[in-house]
Amino acid sequence: MKVLILEDEALSAKRASQLLNEFDPSIEVVETLESVEDAAAWLRHNPEPDLMLLDIHLSDGLCFNLFEHVSVKSPVIFTTAYDQYTLQAFKINSIDYLLKPIDKHELNNALAKYHTLMQDRKSISSFDIQRIKQTIQSLSKKYKNRFLVKFGDTIQFKNINEVAYFFADDKVVYLVTNEGRKYLIDYNLESLEEILDPQLFFRINRKLIVGIDAVQKVKTLLNSRLQVYLKPTFEQETYVSKERSPEFKVWLDN
Repeated sequence: MKVLILEDEALSAKRASQLLNEFDPSIEVVETLESVEDAAAWLRHNPEPDLMLLDIHLSDGLCFNLFEHVSVKSPVIFTTAYDQYTLQAFKINSIDYLLKPIDKHELNNALAKYHTLMQDRKSISSFDIQRIKQTIQSLSKKYKNRFLVKFGDTIQFKNINEVAYFFADDKVVYLVTNEGRKYLIDYNLESLEEILDPQLFFRINRKLIVGIDAVQKVKTLLNSRLQVYLKPTFEQETYVSKERSPEFKVWLDN
């Protein structure tokens, strides 16, 4: 079996190579590379390896950028510094994620899984790289923890756990707290989507971004739309657009 290692820490790369050889002396590490750029160049001029061992964070960015430059069909084992509980949240299909420093038994289990899945090549190539990338990026990104709000002629701040939802009224956007208090903020809904944790907030339509704890009940309508009941109650009946309904259901079930 031929393995390509993408790792920018020399000691980690050396350890990975040693552990692979201990698992199976016939494993050949065809190359050890340190950057996305080097890996893309190598893959363009060499046959794809049987397996790739990729560190997520590299000197020139996330290893996921590699998939945007070259087509990769080889199965992949990712390594990451995220804690083990986060790790369990995004084990997807045939891909394994190993906590660094790599544990020998964890790597052995991943390699054994690889050999098992090789019996069904279709399942090996079916992983959703975009979903994995979005998950890692959302874990890496720092989201807004509090907002300055205007109250009369004073400025206050509200912590994110105090926020029930945001809504737009014409060109003005308001923050609504769990107690139902409404405050003017200097953001539009588009910019809020970029700085709010998508695990906690979801834009259900043109006017509303709702927090998960504010959703009290969801009713399915005949036209495939969803009616959402919020707490505190919003001033208008609240609906999720037909196009966003499937994504909203996934968000609720996350």
